[in-house]
Amino acid sequence: MSNLLNAIILGVVEGITEFLRISSTGHLIVASDLLRFKDAGGTFEIVIQLGAVLAVVWFYRTDLIERVCKTAASRQTRRFWLNLFVAFLPAAITGLAFEKFITEQLFSPLTVAASLIIGGIILWLVERRREITESVPTSGHTIQLDRVTTRQALLIGFTQITALVPGVSRSGSSIVGGLLSGLDRETATAFSFYLAIPTLGGATLYKLLKNLHQIASQGAALNLAIGTTVAFITAWLAIGWLLRYVAHHDFRSFAVYRILAGLLIIAWVSLR
Repeated sequence: MSNLLNAIILGVVEGITEFLRISSTGHLIVASDLLRFKDAGGTFEIVIQLGAVLAVVWFYRTDLIERVCKTAASRQTRRFWLNLFVAFLPAAITGLAFEKFITEQLFSPLTVAASLIIGGIILWLVERRREITESVPTSGHTIQLDRVTTRQALLIGFTQITALVPGVSRSGSSIVGGLLSGLDRETATAFSFYLAIPTLGGATLYKLLKNLHQIASQGAALNLAIGTTVAFITAWLAIGWLLRYVAHHDFRSFAVYRILAGLLIIAWVSLR
């Protein structure tokens, strides 16, 4: 199987899984192993996330332009940008500090399997806790992005650190952080989408600059471009679907999928 076809397949995997609480990086590691697609340092898996970032920017382009235009005049808008920065910092600092350990020690199917299972159990318990909380009439939730507090943003940022472990899911961890800090499901999901812009965008630019010579020498630029383009298309479709889904469903189906997928990966690794 050619590297070009591999890039297309991995681009589809990235786009579908990035925002579905099931870990795009984890699925890319497993898919790359199945396809025997080798990429030193996880560069390909990180860089094609740019497609997902561009999908978020395009999907929310009208709102983003409006927020940029209102920044100078609106205190709420300035707080929104500040909250994104606050939520972005914990994972960015931790990721830079432990990058070598993460890429060399944790990029494996077994790590992904364990993370999927543990994350699935946590997601189920958070949804169960939220179901009980929402049954209490006096319990209130933040239902608008502009009403998210800096404390809530910081909690989301710290929970996003766990997504540095492959299989945890960046979107899943940030949404769990949002739910635990008092955001409703729709607001937590929207904040997670916006948070993807600095988080995934920053990781992509860092990897590109760090491995630019390697990418050029190996002729990997075309594969990266194709994988990123395919990821953009599939991620854009996934965002619209997920927003419609969360309007009427909780995330327990994703929790079940994570647990079953983790068990399947363990079985596959043990038998090969």
